[in-house]
Amino acid sequence: MSVTTEDENRVLILAPRGRDAIVIEQLLAKSGTAVTRCADGRAWVDGLRGPAGASIVTEEALADIDPADLDDLLAGQPPWSDFPFVLLATRQAGPRTPRAAATIERLGNVVLLERPINAETLTSAVASALRVRRRQYQARGHIVEREQAQERLRVVNETLERRVEERTREVEAARETLAFALDSAGMGSWDLDLVHDTVRRSGQHDAIFGYDEPVAVWGMSLFLSHVIPEDRPQVEEAFAAAVGTGVLDVECRIRRRDGAIRWVAAKGRAEYCGDGRPVRMAGVLLDRTDQRITEDALRQAQKMEAIGQLTGGVAHDFNNLLTVIVGGLDMMIRKPDNVDRVKRLAEAAMNAARRGEQLTQQLLAFSRRQMLRPQTLNPNRLLLDFKPLGERAAGGAIDLAFDLDPALDPIRIDPAQFEAAVLNLIVNARDAMEGGDREERISVRSRNVRLDTAAVADKGVPPGDYVVISVADTGSGIAPEVLARVFEPFFTTKEVGKGTGLGLSQVYGFTRSAKGFVGIESDVGTGTAFRLYFPRSSDPAGQESGTGTGGPLPLRRAVDGDTVLLVEDDEQVLAMAVESLEELRYKVVVARNASDALEHLRGVERIDILFSDVVMPGGMNGSQLATEAQRLRPGLKVLLTSGYVANLDEGQVIGRGELPVLNKPYRRDELARSLRLVLTGGGD
Repeated sequence: MSVTTEDENRVLILAPRGRDAIVIEQLLAKSGTAVTRCADGRAWVDGLRGPAGASIVTEEALADIDPADLDDLLAGQPPWSDFPFVLLATRQAGPRTPRAAATIERLGNVVLLERPINAETLTSAVASALRVRRRQYQARGHIVEREQAQERLRVVNETLERRVEERTREVEAARETLAFALDSAGMGSWDLDLVHDTVRRSGQHDAIFGYDEPVAVWGMSLFLSHVIPEDRPQVEEAFAAAVGTGVLDVECRIRRRDGAIRWVAAKGRAEYCGDGRPVRMAGVLLDRTDQRITEDALRQAQKMEAIGQLTGGVAHDFNNLLTVIVGGLDMMIRKPDNVDRVKRLAEAAMNAARRGEQLTQQLLAFSRRQMLRPQTLNPNRLLLDFKPLGERAAGGAIDLAFDLDPALDPIRIDPAQFEAAVLNLIVNARDAMEGGDREERISVRSRNVRLDTAAVADKGVPPGDYVVISVADTGSGIAPEVLARVFEPFFTTKEVGKGTGLGLSQVYGFTRSAKGFVGIESDVGTGTAFRLYFPRSSDPAGQESGTGTGGPLPLRRAVDGDTVLLVEDDEQVLAMAVESLEELRYKVVVARNASDALEHLRGVERIDILFSDVVMPGGMNGSQLATEAQRLRPGLKVLLTSGYVANLDEGQVIGRGELPVLNKPYRRDELARSLRLVLTGGGD
């Protein structure tokens, strides 16, 4: 049952004797005051327990009320309530009895009016009592609102506390899961305060450094003290760079507390404050020793597999060539008198030997040990000079198109190796289109490109300006599982007898030697594009030609006692070279190592040219010998010979043109021509 404002403003009247109750009710009704007359004390007490604004009660009626009921009623009031009473007292000659006085005192908020009372006084007293009661109701409303607000706050607090507890449990569970995962992976977490140089870290972090118990204080100085001295500069540089880039990724060796050397990897990110200052760096630490051992073992296994494939391919091809050479020589020895037969067999053996030479050059190109003669030139001119040969290699049924950028930058390359690489790519493109139904087309393009850091991230070359030469075909494409192996030596998908598997190996090795790289794009059924990237040269392009020459020079024999200092450690090669030089009428001084050669050079005998192998035992190679020889005898002519460069940088230096080189194997006329060019300064 709802309580109305009228109920809360009504006046309870307890005046059971006479007509007082009726008169008071009539009087208050004139002022619009709601009134309820109570028949007896029990009805009055029950009314007071309900909503009411005030009560008029006569003194004699109050005497009939049970004091205990009145005490329970008044004591049960809520804190905001102090019910107002208007007591109509009887005029008395003397003081009230103690019981009557105690009853009046018990009422508390009481207005005492002695009868007879005029109507205006009673009306004013009732109005005042109702105003007091209304203020009490207002206080009750404020209290209720405050209590409701407090209850809402309590509910919010409980909800917030519950959510905080739940979130805390989630964070703790996530932290425990992360800690378990890191421990399972052998990782330790760390959080470096860059301002105070202190580190919070997990127990696994300290365990990686060999500590059974966590270290009390950890900082960068303690970390660096564990890094072995050879790796400290690299680590310091990595942390310094990470402050700027925000990313740390470094791998180094540490010495554990027990003295063991371990490989560790540290990865992390930096955090910055509002003004951009770095204040924190956090990440993980991982012991990579076992992983590195496994990786090294895998690389060794892969290397042995590659060596097995390489040696198998070399043995197969060279055994075929040696079969022709050995068989031919055997038949020549058995019947040396048949001149025509001997000549035919000798030519077959020579062709097989030349094929062996080409095979060796391809192997050296793949391993980047070939002797290079780099020149700064415009590759467009090489490609245009090479075009007729490329068209013959492609065949008449295939359209070979050249799309060359006229503003192409110069590059520094070995022209012969460049032409061989492009020829290999054209031949492969031709073979990929044999038997196709659609248009057969090979496109050779040249362009200038600029590669950013992302483009060369895994290429082993710096970003910058490059020249790209591409050879694209409309052939069958290369399957993904084959694409990863195309540069392996002796790997081929062609039928037996149609390819050695070294063509793309030469392309790869040559491009890497020129400080570039090879890119491949291929779609099965659509075609393949090989792109050779070479760094742009800052030097102007020269006018050197490629592999073409002006025709064979006439054989030049020695005159006026020309003397050659021959340095060769292989006895059979030495004997062959001596015989060839003597046939060319040179006087020959023999040395089997650099030390012997320098003894001759310190003497007084005539020496016109030093002819030395590059790779020799004894601690001094051919290029070093040449430098010392020209110091001892300024102006001395030098011709080097080699079929293999043990040191890649050495091969690059020799190939700059400062020291002319005759590749092994060489024939007598090639030796004669090279000697003539050196002795005459390149003239006839």
